[in-house]
Amino acid sequence: MAHLRAVVLHHVRCHPLKGPAVDAPSRRTILTGAAAGLAAVAGCTKYGEPQATPAPAPADTVLGPTADIPVGGGKIFAPQQVVVTQPVQGTFKAFTSICTHQSCPVASVADGTINCDCHGSKYALEDGSVQGGPAPRPLAPKQISVSGGSITLT
Repeated sequence: MAHLRAVVLHHVRCHPLKGPAVDAPSRRTILTGAAAGLAAVAGCTKYGEPQATPAPAPADTVLGPTADIPVGGGKIFAPQQVVVTQPVQGTFKAFTSICTHQSCPVASVADGTINCDCHGSKYALEDGSVQGGPAPRPLAPKQISVSGGSITLT
């Protein structure tokens, strides 16, 4: 067995590998490759900071009196992430106040629509459907109850 070990070691020492010599990469090459990799990863990240969204309201939260919701308009309740509209006298609707385009909070209820100022999306007072802008989906409906002149998020 010792004889075979000697033959193998002799062969390895006396017969080096044939072919071109391979140089180790330089420090500059490694740093350039690392910088290019980091730039590629950074290019794949989402642009800008995500919108901070407050926690959803707990169930059965009193939003306010019906008198605060104008006919043909509405009111945004930012802490609860809900917008309540009154498209016609005595009919109240509620929707999420978060735009379906890029999750910005809607900014106003004016001129018969719910409006997001981030990119110009507009939604209908009656059903939250998209009326204009880049929003891909309607605003999701929220459940409310109206009793004794008060609106409650359920």
